[in-house]
Amino acid sequence: MVDMFIKIMEAISVYAIPLIIVGFLVYGMVKKVRVYESFTDGAKEGFQTAVRIIPFLVAMLAAIGAFRASGAMDLLTNALSPITSKIGMPGEVLPMAFMRPLSGGGAQGIMAELINTHGPESLIGRMAAVMMGSTETTFYVLAVYFGSVAVRKQRHALPVGLLADLAGLITAVIVTRLFFAI
Repeated sequence: MVDMFIKIMEAISVYAIPLIIVGFLVYGMVKKVRVYESFTDGAKEGFQTAVRIIPFLVAMLAAIGAFRASGAMDLLTNALSPITSKIGMPGEVLPMAFMRPLSGGGAQGIMAELINTHGPESLIGRMAAVMMGSTETTFYVLAVYFGSVAVRKQRHALPVGLLADLAGLITAVIVTRLFFAI
């Protein structure tokens, strides 16, 4: 059953992005939208947004670097590993679970390290990959995107974002164990 699921997902993944792109182009042409001009206008706005978020990005990356370099990540991982192992989450993926709400790039680095160490078809490698896809960079979004557009009232954004990340992490553990447990 798992092999059939993997083959179906591989077949879908080959055609998904090209079909989405062609679908947008066809839809735009049917609606008489000047597709190329709309694309270039959006690209220009995207570039301006990228320039505006650079200070927030630098601050966030500095904070993440300090967090990892201080050893706080290792202390947190060692303290919580016995608890998470009871719910089926190996201690090795805890750094991934902590880093993902902070930084997509940092989480990707941890995921690559886990995959290189344990293998892409190991339970740990697959769990890290599912966590990467099922959670969001909550603190990054709040610091960079909210900061760049001057959103000041973030009252519920952080708790809701972290709850969504927790739900994604728990679901990643359950789904990975369900589909890929050896």
